[in-house]
Amino acid sequence: MTLFDVYPLWPIEPVKAYGCRIIDKEGIEYIDLYGGHAVISIGHCHPTYCEMLTEQLNKIGFYSNAVQNSLQNELAQKLGELSGYEDYSLFLCNSGAEANENAIKLASFHTGKAKILALRKAFHGRTSGAVAATDNPTIQAPFNRTDNVTFIPMNDLAAAEAEITKGEYAAILIEGIQGVAGIFEPEANYLKGIKDLCNKYKVVMIFDEVQSGYGRSGRFFAHQYSGVRGDIITVAKGMGNGFPIGGVIISPLFKATHGMLGTTFGGNHLACTAALAVLKVIRDESLIENAATMGNYIISCLKGNKAIKEIRGKGLMVGVELKEGYETLRNRLLFEKKIFTGGAGKNVIRLLPPLNIDKQTIGIFAEAFNQLTETN
Repeated sequence: MTLFDVYPLWPIEPVKAYGCRIIDKEGIEYIDLYGGHAVISIGHCHPTYCEMLTEQLNKIGFYSNAVQNSLQNELAQKLGELSGYEDYSLFLCNSGAEANENAIKLASFHTGKAKILALRKAFHGRTSGAVAATDNPTIQAPFNRTDNVTFIPMNDLAAAEAEITKGEYAAILIEGIQGVAGIFEPEANYLKGIKDLCNKYKVVMIFDEVQSGYGRSGRFFAHQYSGVRGDIITVAKGMGNGFPIGGVIISPLFKATHGMLGTTFGGNHLACTAALAVLKVIRDESLIENAATMGNYIISCLKGNKAIKEIRGKGLMVGVELKEGYETLRNRLLFEKKIFTGGAGKNVIRLLPPLNIDKQTIGIFAEAFNQLTETN
């Protein structure tokens, strides 16, 4: 048997990592400014994380949701405290796509309606409902395409109102910051207007914070810059620092019934321990504040570079849109300067480093970036 070839792979195999550094099997060290799609929130192999997971693994790693697991209750309590959603409930699953599937399902149960609104350029996952709400037909099989999803432009309140007032929609699904699209933010007034419309027409407001959540933006959730509270918030990537886990944070408006949602692996002992370790380190090391400070520092270091068309984002979710002629810069950073970054299309570099990155590491990146653009 061979692997199903769906990933274009760089000729690099990481075998060890620490903090913001990755070491490949040849012994070459790289700076990691991508964190494996914003997953590595507290740094690779953080001592607290490794210690807590090892200790738990020596007790019990998994049992089903047919029995009690006090780690789930502890995680819900601590997540509520740190996120500011203490009065909400938590459903645990395994990934961001699964979190979004369950959020959409819950909204449909709650309203009795089938249709949802999503934003153009949105990315919500690759499973059936999540990919239908993703604005990319190339990754939708015929089975996934449905008339139950309507795409509208971001920050166009009139377009949202024209659809919501039809009374056909269960929910609107909005990323705190659009990541895959190239780091685009919904405006605060837009979100406030959407929330008012949702309240008036009994539409569920779902914030997808899978990539932009867990302190990455300099707030626990990116939508919190607007002061708006979602009815449902989905989380995943940074939640377990690499251990698969996702969550759905649910308003008290929703009433749970047995069997409404379910999962085999979601909320298992190891996953909860990983998530508890992440919350502990975020709080103990003030990583949300560090994300805001270091994000501003990245922007200040790159400002004025001749290759940059625009810099977007908040905290450590930064999109660097390049001018024409600099499309090879991301690969040059990787192969010439040994720096991992992310991409969005041909001309946007996405920076999503661990939240504990420091100024020295950013300085190394900025020097490499500026040097390569001078010699491009």
